[in-house]
Amino acid sequence: NRVLLETRPEPPSPPQNSAAGPSGSMEPEAGGEEQREEPGELGRLLDLLRATETLTEQQLAGLSILMSDFQDALVRVQPSAKREGFATVPDVTWENVGALQNIREELTMAILAPVRSPEQFRALGLSAPSGVLLAGPPGCGKTLLAKAVANESGLNFISVKGPELLNMYVGESERAVRQVFQRGRNSAPCVIFFDEIDALCPRRSGHESGASVRVVNQLLTEMDGLETRRQVFIMAATNRPDIIDPAVLRPGRLDKTLYVGLPCAADRHAILLTVTKGGTRPLLEPDVHLEEIAFDERCNSFSGADLTALVREASVNALKVYMKSQHHALTHPAGCTADIRVSRQNFEDAFKTVRPSVSRKDQLMYEQLQESLSR
Repeated sequence: NRVLLETRPEPPSPPQNSAAGPSGSMEPEAGGEEQREEPGELGRLLDLLRATETLTEQQLAGLSILMSDFQDALVRVQPSAKREGFATVPDVTWENVGALQNIREELTMAILAPVRSPEQFRALGLSAPSGVLLAGPPGCGKTLLAKAVANESGLNFISVKGPELLNMYVGESERAVRQVFQRGRNSAPCVIFFDEIDALCPRRSGHESGASVRVVNQLLTEMDGLETRRQVFIMAATNRPDIIDPAVLRPGRLDKTLYVGLPCAADRHAILLTVTKGGTRPLLEPDVHLEEIAFDERCNSFSGADLTALVREASVNALKVYMKSQHHALTHPAGCTADIRVSRQNFEDAFKTVRPSVSRKDQLMYEQLQESLSR
């Protein structure tokens, strides 16, 4: 990049011994000081302009923009969607996701493989799945999975909550849907993740013609790829796949549905290891065995979020015990870290307050959903 700057010569300053009186001669000085002290970006730009010499015609004639200049500019200039903070690369990795190994493999083939091995896909005549729907109980890691996939593949990530796009004014919701896909195309390769998509595209009825129908129609139009999506992958998550409009789940749209259910005992152990950083944060007493806690009957209906809440509650209990033993509230010297460890009794007390977030009735509904998806 080359920036050509042209400045006009400054008007000559009045002589020091002008006919103006003492007060008149001081005013330009004060104005000059204010101009020199002008802070911020504008002040630096003015200083640059004052210090820059005007280029001659011979110098300008020898300047030209080369292809290498454009290549250097491509590295430095980002799409406006990225500069606005709309698209980011998540910092969540597979290590932050406990268990869910089978879901990882499915997502790897659905999104990571087309990005990493496009030649093999073209050689076999395969096209990448148009979209993936993650369905299951709340708190089971659906959003974490989407972020980890985007991070692992190096794709940009646009996260949208379904209700965020809904607007009371006519046409605004449809415009918001169009903007999301346009920003995804501008940030390609990119993953657009719709959380709570059931709020955005509920099941349509034959006599309905309101705003929700227009939003669903706009979403279907964008998913159909009337304009090529150019490595824009769609992922969505929902707790209620039964109320999503069936047209959204047809081939060519969200044609792959993965069930992310409540973790089994082995998965609960992996989640506890992830949450506690392998038992190092928080520090655990020797009588605490995460495997025993994971296989405890009281954890049978716990989701990943429930297990995180259990560890946090046990840590708070350990902190309460420590504060009582010290007879004062955390008055440690600066830089001194208290040696607080979580015991088995702290977990036992935590079990009394932490309850499963998914009711038994909802569990039966999700079990039926899992059976229908596995057929």
